[in-house]
Amino acid sequence: MNRPAVLALAAVLSLVLSSCGAAEQEGGDAVTGGTPTPTLSSSPSSDTTAGSSPSPSSPAPEENGPRVRTVELDEAISHVHGLVVDEEGVVRAGTHEGVRVIDDQGGVTAVGPQDDLMGMTGLPGTRRLVSSGHPGPGRPLPNPLGLLRSDDGGETWDPVSLTGEIDFHALAVTDDYLVGFDGVTGLIVSTDGGSTWDQGPRMAAASLAAVGDEVWAATPDGLMHSTDRAASFAPVDGAPLLRQVSAGVDGSLWGVDVDGTAWVSADGRQWTEHEEIASAQAIAALDRSTAYAVDETTLFLLSV
Repeated sequence: MNRPAVLALAAVLSLVLSSCGAAEQEGGDAVTGGTPTPTLSSSPSSDTTAGSSPSPSSPAPEENGPRVRTVELDEAISHVHGLVVDEEGVVRAGTHEGVRVIDDQGGVTAVGPQDDLMGMTGLPGTRRLVSSGHPGPGRPLPNPLGLLRSDDGGETWDPVSLTGEIDFHALAVTDDYLVGFDGVTGLIVSTDGGSTWDQGPRMAAASLAAVGDEVWAATPDGLMHSTDRAASFAPVDGAPLLRQVSAGVDGSLWGVDVDGTAWVSADGRQWTEHEEIASAQAIAALDRSTAYAVDETTLFLLSV
């Protein structure tokens, strides 16, 4: 892996951490052992019923290969720290001002409390969301928010654990466990719905995805893979240097690399280059053939 690419992902991690810096509480030990605690700037080239938005139809694939369809949003959204698509194809973005539901015509609907959501993700194909972050203006809540859970697509949130202690910058969830990057010491893992946590590897991750017992982490050292619920990781040989990764309902994965190119994989081991979506701030996989991405003004509908 070339040095500029590694520096690029370290820059992405730096942006994620610095974007909530004013609200962040200080404390904790720095990540040690191979992957430094990131300080993130932008890439060089860059378990939930919400809204009355129509379900987006998946874009029809073209005969000559991959396709991206772009839809202009009817209002801009703030920086996106998570994107989720449910079983009906409804897209939800976790932003600095809460959840935004986005329909396939670009309509944007605010739902739920307007907190600064960090690391928002969901159980693929459902409306169950998990997130972290900071209270919105005037909200009398501890800062940071720790782990939050929504079962109605972000309309309501319940605190689960680590309130006032941790601001997760990346999260992944399955039916059986959660794994998160705590932004300071590395990965931590819960097998009881987030009530209690165990320390995992001391590594930084810009993005996480989980399928069964397998976890993928986008790190400055490249894409890392675990087959034991994040107890240990090994590099994925030949994988692109991803800054975002997302798992679909069929176990497939989509990602975006540090240069802004989308990639797709059936199993997280072999990756196929898709198309450039350089400005995309988050990506959500539906399945092997469909994914969604957003920036502040655009919805990208990706198909194979």
